[in-house]
Amino acid sequence: MNNITNRQVICDVLLEAAKKDKDILVVCSDSRGSASLAPFAEQYPEQFIELGIAEQNLVTVSAGLASCGKKVFAASPASFLSTRSYEQAKVDVAYSETNVTLIGISGGVSYGALGMTHHSCQDIAAMAALPGMRVYLPSDRFQTARLIKALLMDEKPAYVRVSRSATEDVNEENIEFTLNKANVISEGTDAVIIACGEMVPYAIKAQKKLEEKGISAGVIDMYCIKPIDKEAIIKAAQHTKLVVTAEEHSPFGGLGSIIAQIISANCPRKVINLALPDGHIIAGNNHEIFQYYGLDDEGIVKAIEKELE
Repeated sequence: MNNITNRQVICDVLLEAAKKDKDILVVCSDSRGSASLAPFAEQYPEQFIELGIAEQNLVTVSAGLASCGKKVFAASPASFLSTRSYEQAKVDVAYSETNVTLIGISGGVSYGALGMTHHSCQDIAAMAALPGMRVYLPSDRFQTARLIKALLMDEKPAYVRVSRSATEDVNEENIEFTLNKANVISEGTDAVIIACGEMVPYAIKAQKKLEEKGISAGVIDMYCIKPIDKEAIIKAAQHTKLVVTAEEHSPFGGLGSIIAQIISANCPRKVINLALPDGHIIAGNNHEIFQYYGLDDEGIVKAIEKELE
């Protein structure tokens, strides 16, 4: 079982890159510990800025630094980064096309026990609605590393959501990676499960359980929410009866909504969106919450079996 978190991986990649590039800056809102960025602050204090609990300032200061030629990675809890500083993300980052990567840490229900105030179940919808803002939810440590390395190579705004806990590996260390191209893990003829972030390991487990029951299901790791890989979605839908999306997000405006739009316009199929409810989410650890709302592997299996009856 992997115990290296995606946020640790982000720090490792930035530490390595900062050896040769003094324009890389990390900005935090009293979250260096939560973001696992304390090693960066210690090793490169001249490239680290602590703004305190002030997410609006975090984003605007990051955009200002980027306008001076810096490559800025701004980290804060996803719940606050995506909503408290929404206007700054819209105007100072997306509209101004500044070279800022917003890193939403402890996304979804990672802060499970702290309840609704700390859950980020609307961030995909919010960030994806901003013109010019790319949105990514990497599934494991290897994909996270490749994504951050790719983002270091360009100058466009991006939002990256990562979980708090370590996630199971779904890729090999030498994963083939193309920015903005979905990771097709397996193909099936009865259903395809399109998942993102922490849902991907559950989707893979569900696929294996379905296979034992004689149901052919494919799995797509859709880490790139925006821009989304339409070609992969349409191709998968054309060869299956049912499209199932799984996401740690509100049912409105997230992965399921985006995929439903694409499927309905290009290759009509029934789409089942497995998501958190439009309501106040219960408190608990991640797995308890996923299980409660049918977002774990058993929940995915039951949903597909019911639809294919």
